[in-house]
Amino acid sequence: MLTILGFAMIATFLVLIMLKKMSPIAALVLIPALFCVFVGKGAELGDYVLDGVTSLAPTAAMLMFAIVYFGVMIDVGLFDPIVRAILKFCKADPLRIVVGTAVLAAIVSLDGDGSTTFMITVSAMYPLYKRLKMSLVVMTGVAAMANGVMNTLPWGGPTARAATALKLDASDIFIPMIPALAVGLLGVFALSYVLGRRERKRLGVLTLDEVLVEEKAETETVLVGAGTGNGAGTGTGKMAAATGGSGSGTDADADGRTGVDEPAAEEPEDDERLAGLDPDRATLRPKLYWFNALLTVTLLTAMIMELLPIPVLFLLGAALALTVNFPHMPDQKARLGAHAENVLNVAGMVFAAAVFTGVLTGTGMVDNMANWLVDNIPDGMGPHMAFVTGVLSIPLTYFMSNDGFYFGVLPVLAEAGQAHGVSSLEIARASLVGQPLHMSSPLVPAVYVLVGMAKVEFGDHTRFVVKWAALTSLVILAAGMLFGII
Repeated sequence: MLTILGFAMIATFLVLIMLKKMSPIAALVLIPALFCVFVGKGAELGDYVLDGVTSLAPTAAMLMFAIVYFGVMIDVGLFDPIVRAILKFCKADPLRIVVGTAVLAAIVSLDGDGSTTFMITVSAMYPLYKRLKMSLVVMTGVAAMANGVMNTLPWGGPTARAATALKLDASDIFIPMIPALAVGLLGVFALSYVLGRRERKRLGVLTLDEVLVEEKAETETVLVGAGTGNGAGTGTGKMAAATGGSGSGTDADADGRTGVDEPAAEEPEDDERLAGLDPDRATLRPKLYWFNALLTVTLLTAMIMELLPIPVLFLLGAALALTVNFPHMPDQKARLGAHAENVLNVAGMVFAAAVFTGVLTGTGMVDNMANWLVDNIPDGMGPHMAFVTGVLSIPLTYFMSNDGFYFGVLPVLAEAGQAHGVSSLEIARASLVGQPLHMSSPLVPAVYVLVGMAKVEFGDHTRFVVKWAALTSLVILAAGMLFGII
């Protein structure tokens, strides 16, 4: 009976989430509470929840302060020079532009928020793709895959969910996976090189000046055809300002001057605006740039070396970053308020998960489901449950949300693995394999930010990215098996 109710609870949760009938937080709380009553243990719900909250508090703290920390680093301009450097590196070479897209998406993904990553990446790269008539699905596909690999960072979501669901330390899951994830990221860069070569072969290589000359001629033709013969030179300048306010240094004529004598790529301020980063925003702290860079490197190094628990590191880092960059209380409150929505959503999800995992474990549902699953797995596959989990994570994290997979399916797989001598840590690491494909799932809100800003049809993006993202996931799985991590 508990087996049937357990699978029914998970199925109900998944259906409601996938059909968007309930928010993840509401479903994580209400569905298990209802089934707890069905099982006849409603009186013990409070104990289950409190036990879960106690065990998940460190994970929630880590996510909260990591979001604040990297949000502040973006505010103060830590990543601005990186964006400008990538734009200058790209020039008008399709190969460089595609590789630059992957590098930029990977770097910006350090903040752990897919929506922010896609907004910055598309704002920076879309103008170059558009001006050179490059394939926009290449941009969205490469950005999604790079973000998918980086999304496995402990503060990115999947690792925290796996740690939450299995009551493990996020650093114990993530740090050993770094070599396999690094191979996956290198695979994304290699793929971006291949796709870039295809685009270069199709389009050739131009300089930005040549692109501007072609665009200027096209604009003049349009203006003449529309009957605007007078003031064509000035009109072209205005049109460039309206339609060319993007791309690396592509506004050389935007002030109304005729001709293209000055190299367009020599305008770093335009590069900043083209990257979607306002060079005049009040939160910039250029005099503190090296302090912020050193602080970030120190923080990440301390995390990898496990000098302190990750939640403590990010708590100290966020407090120090806010105090040094924004010494006045009103400014600190403004920065905290700017990132409060992301913090609340993520922390709320973690604490709501305490209800789901608490009921699933406390009532004995997960044990019964695991026993049923173990009984139905061929004996030859039992010792390879980590591999099985890695393979299953690719389609399952695409067709269901991370909440559904990590809180609904992963605990069952972990219990089945333990019955065959496979540790929960190996299962948790294997569960991260499907993330490159997951980031293009229709259940991921950030992907709509990506395709919307890039003006790409979701179906076109899906047809392009699925095969490459699945290949990237398999590369990570193979590397994990080769290195003995999974």
